[in-house]
Amino acid sequence: MTENTTRRWGLTVPLDGIPLLDQRRIIEELPDLGYTDVWSSEAGAADAFTPLTLASVWAPGLRLGTAIVPVYTRGPATLAMSAASLAAAAPGRFVLGVGTSSDVIVEKWNGIPFEEPFKRARDTLRFLRSALAGEKVSEKYDTFAVDGFRAGVVPDPAPPVLLAALRPGMLRLAGREADGAIINWLSADDVRTVAPYVHEGGENKEIVARIFVLPGFDTETARAIGRRMIAAYMNVPVYRAFHEFLGRSDDFAGMWKAWAEGDRKAALEAIPDHVVDALVIHGEPEACREHVERYVEAGVTTPAIALVPSGDPAPMIRALAPR
Repeated sequence: MTENTTRRWGLTVPLDGIPLLDQRRIIEELPDLGYTDVWSSEAGAADAFTPLTLASVWAPGLRLGTAIVPVYTRGPATLAMSAASLAAAAPGRFVLGVGTSSDVIVEKWNGIPFEEPFKRARDTLRFLRSALAGEKVSEKYDTFAVDGFRAGVVPDPAPPVLLAALRPGMLRLAGREADGAIINWLSADDVRTVAPYVHEGGENKEIVARIFVLPGFDTETARAIGRRMIAAYMNVPVYRAFHEFLGRSDDFAGMWKAWAEGDRKAALEAIPDHVVDALVIHGEPEACREHVERYVEAGVTTPAIALVPSGDPAPMIRALAPR
């Protein structure tokens, strides 16, 4: 990926609590506020591509990214076609972010075996490189086979492809075979731990971070919301392993024990304040913005702010705009 000197400031879309079509006025305003990117996700709400397609028309100056599309829930050819179509509709403005997602989304919600995630991510990256370049693909990968696929839409330029990554193996894969990494659920200081693994593949690799922000909440309310969010994620095996790698085993030991015993209230209470404050940004908008800047200083090239919903998001979006 070529070096990008643009100062990036992203927002996660679609915004919760507002019908998709009613988000137009906010999306149109983003470039004037200094936002450069919008990044979608795909779990159990909107798909990853539709909000970006709308944003591509509403605000033609924004860069569009998926963070992320699971590599399991679309077949390889369908994933390539979806990416190529949006890249062709918004030339030079689309970034495809893929990842393994989780066993809950892949297996429990979609009925697809969540097997060999590292290999599946690697194989998908290799297939996408060929498919998005317009090559005919006939290949037996470790986790799937493709026989004679050639994309009917070949975007020019081909979109960069980023890989969601948590621990060293996947972070190195993102740096080696993708154009960079997508990271989340980590502190600004944690970025200094994970970024070097990505940069083993090249100094100009992009690092996108989804950062959860609760501007304007009082501390007690923000920490209560943050604890519920943290518990929902950190008891998922991949995120537990991630934070063990980051050195938070002691911080989360009480929560993990109480959760395993079925005591949800005790699990929430066991999460230390300093962990909540590090992983979920809250406070006055100016302080929140400064906290996001710490991620950039630590090595994030594109912060993607994810607002935790509470009322009309427009004032919060304006307050968090870069200065």
